[in-house]
Amino acid sequence: MDKNYEQFWEKVTNLLGAERVYTSDKMLDSFRASDPEVDGNPLALLKPESGSQIPDLMKLAREEKVNLVYCSSSTPRFRGDTVPKGDGVIVDMSSLENIVRVDRRNKVALIEPGVTFPELISEVDKVGLKVLMPLLPRTGKSVLASYLEREPILIPKYHWDMTDPLLCTELVFGTGDKFRTGSAAGPGSLEQQWAVGGAQKNPLGPAQTDMARLVQGSQGTLAAVTWATVKLELKPTIHKFYFIPATDLSKLIEFAYKALRPKLGDEFFILNSYELSTLVGNEGSEIDKIADKQYPYTLVFAVAGYQHLPEKRVAYQEKDMARIAKEADVNITREVPGCSANRMASLVGGCSSPEYYKTKPRGAFREIFFLTTLDQANKYINIMHENLDKYDYPRERMGIYIQPIQHGRTVHVEFSLYYDPNIDSESKDLDNLYAEASESLASAGAFFSRPYGVWSDLAYRYCPDTVKALNKVKDILDPDHILNRGTLCFEEVK
Repeated sequence: MDKNYEQFWEKVTNLLGAERVYTSDKMLDSFRASDPEVDGNPLALLKPESGSQIPDLMKLAREEKVNLVYCSSSTPRFRGDTVPKGDGVIVDMSSLENIVRVDRRNKVALIEPGVTFPELISEVDKVGLKVLMPLLPRTGKSVLASYLEREPILIPKYHWDMTDPLLCTELVFGTGDKFRTGSAAGPGSLEQQWAVGGAQKNPLGPAQTDMARLVQGSQGTLAAVTWATVKLELKPTIHKFYFIPATDLSKLIEFAYKALRPKLGDEFFILNSYELSTLVGNEGSEIDKIADKQYPYTLVFAVAGYQHLPEKRVAYQEKDMARIAKEADVNITREVPGCSANRMASLVGGCSSPEYYKTKPRGAFREIFFLTTLDQANKYINIMHENLDKYDYPRERMGIYIQPIQHGRTVHVEFSLYYDPNIDSESKDLDNLYAEASESLASAGAFFSRPYGVWSDLAYRYCPDTVKALNKVKDILDPDHILNRGTLCFEEVK
């Protein structure tokens, strides 16, 4: 262990126990950056067994000016957001894995950070509920981490606000102070609220504050989250998937606008041929063959019926979707090359298994994602194609995923660049392509709302007033800058 941290090591060992302080390189390797832009040196890994230990841990870190980087998902890690900037200590919250409460009546669950998607899916399925899923998360992905990072969910009509599906939270700021948001703040304890029918479902408050919105997306720079309530939905009794393959993306955009406005469908997203084949194929050569048989773009949607008149609910949506498809001059089908409707249903209802789906084509990938509006998607695809051409990267081997959110008011656009990490020239070219393409997209108006690594400058360069305001907030909530130091736009303590 680093000698400069000797007092901290002694105190933290007394707090957590020696068996929960790890310093072996084997344990720390997954927190070291594979990205050349990130220079991190994790000194130790701490694994608290209870959220009640977090306030004391924060206070110890303040006393010794130790940089803490919180995480809760298991390996593999891809975005560098759990890599310390310089020296740092990793706080792994995966041992906090209790599903404290599932409330079917209010469609809400209270969970700790270590709860993964498979664990929550299994538990809520018992009472006829379902989890609001991102697209094929890896099996060790923390539900809470996904929602805190605002990873888009697959059902636009259930996405009312950018904070969804995250509801109330218990936060511990860098000061060591604990704070509960929304209706969880009181009056009364959680148990007292449950006794009178409370479910910690209203995320706003207390009063005029909205600390959860402030902390969400902050990559652990303002607070640690020890538990949260998350929104669930009813599990369908009828759930039917459909595909709309098309050569022209504009026709799918027309269809999407007309279908999303009246909130038709449940799952609703667009994939290009290579991203669709990456989802359904098993390895590189098979993925390439499936991609070559696909239309350039495919819109995937599902219609669902629940407890009350499920057949009629499905029937009217199918009828309306067929009418809109005719107006947009596209055709609805139940199967595309390599994937049936039932296969798609089984995929998007769960996680990537056994490996993360994006590692299948070439072994590694770089992804660029941002927010825009659906009518602007073609513009950014053209910009991306121009950057691909500069580096002779085949257009047809780039994955594109377009996810409408907030009822279709906004969309998440994601480009996946696949490469072989064992070929040095591919890795080097991808690093340069990644940087130049990100710059081009940002200059054209792409909004990098989740600014990992080099994207921080892209996200904050045009809004210096926001940077000043956020640094003031940082100084209030984390005055000694012990939380993920040097990340995002936060200045170092002088």
